[in-house]
Amino acid sequence: MMSPHQTTANPPRVAVIGGGAIGGVVAAAAQRAGLAVTLCVRTPIPALSLERAGQIRTVPLTIASDPATLPVADWVLLATKAQDSAGAGPWLSHLVGHGTTVVVLQNGVEHEDRVRPLVGEAPIIPAVVYIAAERVGPGHIVHHLGNQIIVPRTEAAATFATLLAGGELDITLVDDFVTAAWRKLLSNVAANPLTALTLRRVEVLHDPAIHDLARGLLQEAVTVGRSVGADLSAQDIDDVLALYARYDVGGTSMLYDRLAGRPLEHDHLTGTIVRTAARRSIPVPLNQAMLALLQAVNTAPPTGTPAR
Repeated sequence: MMSPHQTTANPPRVAVIGGGAIGGVVAAAAQRAGLAVTLCVRTPIPALSLERAGQIRTVPLTIASDPATLPVADWVLLATKAQDSAGAGPWLSHLVGHGTTVVVLQNGVEHEDRVRPLVGEAPIIPAVVYIAAERVGPGHIVHHLGNQIIVPRTEAAATFATLLAGGELDITLVDDFVTAAWRKLLSNVAANPLTALTLRRVEVLHDPAIHDLARGLLQEAVTVGRSVGADLSAQDIDDVLALYARYDVGGTSMLYDRLAGRPLEHDHLTGTIVRTAARRSIPVPLNQAMLALLQAVNTAPPTGTPAR
């Protein structure tokens, strides 16, 4: 299925920066939508393969590891971890030009603040991603569940939704993106630290003491989010805990990063809660403790496989 403005002769050029879990899933969806897709990776890989429910397909797209070889793209989808945004600078400087729109597919609530210095005046679409996926090997992505990307209701975002029509992703436009971004932050602010610190998958949240700790972390985050205008309530806490209960077999991106020895994303998740709370004189002792622990383990992350 092609979007209305696409043609097989001259499809829009889409560059996806980041060959991790989210980048792989989104690149595959863009290719499925009929776009000319280039996956931009730091280390060359022979191919991109996407696995769902035990079925693996090789995605026919271009893979590039040298930004200097690429022309300006119509769309740049930034799918690196938030802490790696500056490292994407060389890619962005080559790919972003007049007419390029940048979609920031990252965690946190400070999408434009992170990326604006790297892309000049190019339009930026912040995006909240609900995709559970795991990079299990070079170019091999396992898509566990979820296919939703939430964007603000703007003309550029509506065009983005049309662009990916037929690509197996649900692009949802919302009027209150601040609340949407904080709700996604809630989904990460307990599960990510607790799995990374315990080296266990999401099932660790079934332990009564850990469940109570997760609730406390979420209660602090809701208070902070409400202070900056997010429409959050106790129901959001219950919804996140119910989500954890349903999704009990997989891990989190922070757990996978710690196991692989990669830098953690704590500064853009827990750090956001702590910094915002400090500016507004809101006590968040549980999140402060999580941040201190995450900063400590980030200096010497282990490698291996998570406990089941």
